Amino acid sequence: MKRFYKDVSTAKTDLGWTVSLDGRPIKTQGGQPQVVPSEALAEKLAAEWSGQGETIDPAAFRFRDMTDYALDVVARDRDSLVEKLLGYAETDTLCFRADPEEALYRRQQEVWEPILEGMEAREGVKLHRISGILHRPQIEGTRARLAARLEGLDPFTLTALEQVTLLAASLCIGLEALQPGADGEALWDAANLEEDWQADLWGRDEEAEERRAKRKGDFLAAMEFHRAATAG
Repeated sequence: MKRFYKDVSTAKTDLGWTVSLDGRPIKTQGGQPQVVPSEALAEKLAAEWSGQGETIDPAAFRFRDMTDYALDVVARDRDSLVEKLLGYAETDTLCFRADPEEALYRRQQEVWEPILEGMEAREGVKLHRISGILHRPQIEGTRARLAARLEGLDPFTLTALEQVTLLAASLCIGLEALQPGADGEALWDAANLEEDWQADLWGRDEEAEERRAKRKGDFLAAMEFHRAATAG
């Protein structure tokens, strides 16, 4: 698609912030007004439009896609997303450890345990750690507390949380990524600890590394999206 606009601007309204192309406010891909909660996020959306050349590149709209998803999908069906995220508490990567006599187990303890303990302290929950392949359900009280926590999040935060949780296969890392000052690089490395361990042992595959780089970019972008959406 050819670029069809010249000017990109942002404006504050009674409901939030909007982005306009040649004076016309943008709508979501679902057809509703695209109103975001902060100037910081509106500026990032505007930058995506301003950065387009003569031909529109749909792949360059990371923040627009997350914004539209928050407004068109999450805001209309929060319960389904909350239930999906709670499923990651049952299969959280950080809870499944190698056998205690293995060197990998010691590395998991060193990297994962501080993240897990920090999340438990903040959320008032306790998660089972498991060595081996047998599943052990989390206690109902833990699920109820986490459900209450997720249900209290706004659609933009839930959108970011879903992205980082799915990419990390860990709700613990997802919740840690929402914390002020969270280190995205360190969290991504923690999520990929086992993959890196195996790669160090057996070597790295170029195509796999390219896929991982793409996932990492999406992970860090979701954290950036959250910070922009919640900026004061």
